Amino acid sequence: FFQLPTPLLSFGTPVVISITTMLPRIAQHATRAAARAAPKSVIARGMATEKQIWNQIQSTKNIQKITSSMKMVSAAKLKGDEGRRMTAISFNNWAEALNGPPKLVEDATWEELPQRSLIVTLQSDKGLCGGINSFITKSVKTCVAALKEQGKEADIAVIGDKGRGQLRRVYPELIQVSMTEVLSPGNFTLASALASELIAAGAGDYDAVVLMYNSFKNAATYNQAYKVIKPFSGEGEDEPLLAYEFEPDTKSEVLTDLQEYLLTSQIYHSWMDGAAAEQGSRMTAMENASKNAGELIGSLTLQYNRARQARITTELIEIISGASALED
Repeated sequence: FFQLPTPLLSFGTPVVISITTMLPRIAQHATRAAARAAPKSVIARGMATEKQIWNQIQSTKNIQKITSSMKMVSAAKLKGDEGRRMTAISFNNWAEALNGPPKLVEDATWEELPQRSLIVTLQSDKGLCGGINSFITKSVKTCVAALKEQGKEADIAVIGDKGRGQLRRVYPELIQVSMTEVLSPGNFTLASALASELIAAGAGDYDAVVLMYNSFKNAATYNQAYKVIKPFSGEGEDEPLLAYEFEPDTKSEVLTDLQEYLLTSQIYHSWMDGAAAEQGSRMTAMENASKNAGELIGSLTLQYNRARQARITTELIEIISGASALED
């Protein structure tokens, strides 16, 4: 036994407390505190409950609504991108006489590239568009590896946030400049700004600029293509545009301006071609996602009905068993 201190005395009367009577309470409080402090164990269930399956069905239906909406939006944007692509084709026809037609990546040996090249990739700032960005990244890897085997050099300029993220993990030391969050839909003015950024980053110091992009074929098909843009330089028989006379400016000044305009025109055509391929690929990807969501909803609904039927059957058995027991 012990006596409480003077301030805790009630009306001047000493209060005596037995330690024996306090021990059970102390032990009870300690047990509760230990239980609260102990980590809660996670109960692993072998099968999902009806509520969990129902929540999965509703979540999948919401995702299906989103993918279906994105498909319709991409279909509407694709029409506009196809129109802009047809307009941009005229900017590529005259350039073919100077640089030749675009070439497919799958048939490329990269032997025509000079000693030092700048690879410019035209990719997307957004995802959920199939393999648009991954295929270009794969093409860049193939090109860089082939150039290294041939003893040549290559640097990379990236247009598009998704492409920058992929190539930065593979060739961070080769990326010289990256341009992201480019306004959409594109136009010739924006293409001119992109060309100016490339020239400011030193594109004119390379022996060639290689534009790598997705070439639109139809809403479900696209191919990876590239264009090689070489500078107007050379002497003697290799001097460019010998059949033309230049007035009043000097030939070197005119060729410099023509080189910048050529790069802008080629970027504009490649950009519009890639934008149409992107919307077509996104439309196809969202259509496949909606289809997969529908199949998943059907599978989950079947699983939910089976679980519900099993619960009802169990309840009926319990009721019948209870009634039989009362009759006995």
